[in-house]
Amino acid sequence: MPSAFQFQCHFILIFLAASKGETRYLEVRDAGEDEPFLLLSEDLKRELSAGQIYRRSLRCIDMLSIEGQFTFTAEQLQLHCATFFIGEPEELITIDYNFVNIDCQGGDFLKVFDGWILKGEKFPSSLDHPLPTSQRYVDFCESGNIQRSIRSSQNVAMIFFRIHEPGNGFTVTVKKNTNLFPCNVISQTPSGRFTMVIPHQHRNCSFSIIYPVVIKISDLILGHLNGLFLKKPTVGCAGVGDFVELLGGTGLDPSKMLPLVDLCHSFHGSAQMKIGCDNTVLRMVSSGKHINRVTFEYLQLDLQETENRKENSIEEFCFPSI
Repeated sequence: MPSAFQFQCHFILIFLAASKGETRYLEVRDAGEDEPFLLLSEDLKRELSAGQIYRRSLRCIDMLSIEGQFTFTAEQLQLHCATFFIGEPEELITIDYNFVNIDCQGGDFLKVFDGWILKGEKFPSSLDHPLPTSQRYVDFCESGNIQRSIRSSQNVAMIFFRIHEPGNGFTVTVKKNTNLFPCNVISQTPSGRFTMVIPHQHRNCSFSIIYPVVIKISDLILGHLNGLFLKKPTVGCAGVGDFVELLGGTGLDPSKMLPLVDLCHSFHGSAQMKIGCDNTVLRMVSSGKHINRVTFEYLQLDLQETENRKENSIEEFCFPSI
């Protein structure tokens, strides 16, 4: 039986994997487990191929992975609404306010969050984001015309809004920009290949896959300096400033996940692990002294294989098999 977190994320991400661009008028409470998505329409394909700006209305709970102009107009009291934005790993998201008609004094709000939040858990975590949590929110009712364009720090962002009066609403334009060195990423698909590079930056980067997966690391370079690899301790990663760890859990925040494997030695070859968690994260910690790089592939685990496990606890369900 899938967890609530897994169902919510699969509603978002399986849908994106199938449609590769359009999310059609679904709300979480309406989505069935057997039919979590609708396919990309021929009308939309023709519109995009003609180079036109894509436009459509938003629903209270929505997901976007495509550029365009989007409008929400309240038909009734709307207290808890959110739109999730996601791009490819190498993309950043820019949200521009075109038109806003809300009653800030009457309790309405419109906030952009740099990242995602589900059930109070954040991605990227507070440990991995360059800004403190308080600065990751941009409240239209506080900033007004001062900040009408917001750019994300990674390939995901979201807006929260509350509107009391029918007829009120807003219009935003969503654009995507190239990120030369992607750091924190949520994968749109259950399988893929990615190379993460951190060039002389003191930062932590997490790649999140919200599926049980087989993950294969084919190349890991840690402590690369002047063409040489620095010698690492022979046991564990304690005290090492540059390393990669694999995490697993049932939530969105990597800092709250179970550590599964630490890798602090450079290698060329193949290290394969099966991780049966709702969410799998590959996280690189960098001291900023070196150029670190990791290349990995991931493929969704066969559901029959995970269901045949004797227990469904985190310790058993998420234990890696090397």
